[in-house]
Amino acid sequence: MDTKELLKLVVERKASDLHITVGVPPVLRINGYLEKLEGEPFTPGQTEEIVKDLLTSEQLKKLEQNGDIDLSYSVTGVGRFRINVYKQRGSYSLAIRSVALRIPTIEELGLPPILKDLALKARGLILVTGPTGSGKSTTLAAMVDWINSKRTCHILTLEDPIEYLHKHNKSIVNQREIGHDAASYASALRAALREDPDVILVGEMRDLETIQIAITAAETGHLVLTTLHTIGAVKTIDRIIDVFPPHQQQQIKIQLSNVLEGIISQQLIPKKDNTGRVVATEVMIATPAIRNLIREGKTFQ
Repeated sequence: MDTKELLKLVVERKASDLHITVGVPPVLRINGYLEKLEGEPFTPGQTEEIVKDLLTSEQLKKLEQNGDIDLSYSVTGVGRFRINVYKQRGSYSLAIRSVALRIPTIEELGLPPILKDLALKARGLILVTGPTGSGKSTTLAAMVDWINSKRTCHILTLEDPIEYLHKHNKSIVNQREIGHDAASYASALRAALREDPDVILVGEMRDLETIQIAITAAETGHLVLTTLHTIGAVKTIDRIIDVFPPHQQQQIKIQLSNVLEGIISQQLIPKKDNTGRVVATEVMIATPAIRNLIREGKTFQ
């Protein structure tokens, strides 16, 4: 089975992920559970061939330098994929995630309608949180697509890698890929403030500098949509504040209380009949009472 056939199988079986590693046949994740395919285990030579099939010469150099790389990959007539290639025990392994060609709507994802209201805020910070594989990127894509269909504005996305491709609609949408179009989230965010955006999507707030610039962007009149790997609104707020040194935390509490518009925490849970998974969400809207609790550091209430 060649690389294209493997990727086609991911889509046909409605798998969320494909794992390729030495010593076992291909492994699919379907409805949250791993399922080994029949066949011979991969050899180091076979996984290397797959890597060479998928990566450009420039990407191969980065992989050799860093030991891992993220990229997006499209197969005409099959679909788009988010791929992570990494070295382990001297050989290559791949984690490949299927990304739908068409951006699903907020309704199709089973998300609460209030997300439409949040997405149309003129400014502020909106966080989508949850564990890895909980659909955060898809939720953000659906919200951006809703903005694109309703507002005349400039949307700028910063992603690593780009997953969903947005077409210009009522808005113009520019998408920058970290590592390809920009060196880092922090540098791309700094540049974004000079690129006249109305809406900025930040794929992930990974470090203090990125969080700081994202909050500044929200303060200066932009709508910022981003993600964190946290579960629940309280843990999300605490996580942001705890990233900063103690002498800056009071100032961050004040800034966050002013710019935060809402936190969407989500997880994917199995359906009763085990035919798939549905999203379970918790939405916190930043009411005046919530803002006051953040300002006073009383998130435990």
